[in-house]
Amino acid sequence: MIKKLAVYCGARDGQNPHYEQVAKQLGVKMASKGIDLVYGGGRYGLMGAVARGVLEHQGNVYGVITKQLAGRGVGFDQLTDLQVVPDMDTRKKTMMNLADGMLALPGGLGTLEEISQAASWMTLGNNPKPVAFYNFDGYYDHLQGLLVKMNQAGFLEQRYVDSLYFGTDFDQILDFMNHYHAPLRRQYQSK
Repeated sequence: MIKKLAVYCGARDGQNPHYEQVAKQLGVKMASKGIDLVYGGGRYGLMGAVARGVLEHQGNVYGVITKQLAGRGVGFDQLTDLQVVPDMDTRKKTMMNLADGMLALPGGLGTLEEISQAASWMTLGNNPKPVAFYNFDGYYDHLQGLLVKMNQAGFLEQRYVDSLYFGTDFDQILDFMNHYHAPLRRQYQSK
């Protein structure tokens, strides 16, 4: 069961004002279901919006921020807990260890890196936890199409494509995560 959810998302608001609304509403929904937020610890953009949504509805928020970013003053100081870690690799590992599942909202390269690592580690057998994409307004449609193309080209097995969830209904995302079974890790054979 999902008790702590890692949410990866932009440290900016994006051009569409609905992105921020969706992020905050996700935080509200998480708090209403008793699900704690694990995230990058920032106060700006969608990161700040989802954290505020959880906090304003008496939920718990666990932030993990790098020393460099904390030094820039971007940390959110009203969290349940804020860990300052030395680098991004430690941040990603810590967030994955704390959470029961990983979800990407809209974001940029950092968001893509974090959720891609969680998905990639699934193929190696190093991440047995569910990975999903909150596909608001078709934001991740092209990525979903790229995964299909990777499969068709022989670089990504169907079981891994099927093990990632794309959707916008939080109840359905939770249902996927709560019934998730990690796929068998990739096996290699010589020709």
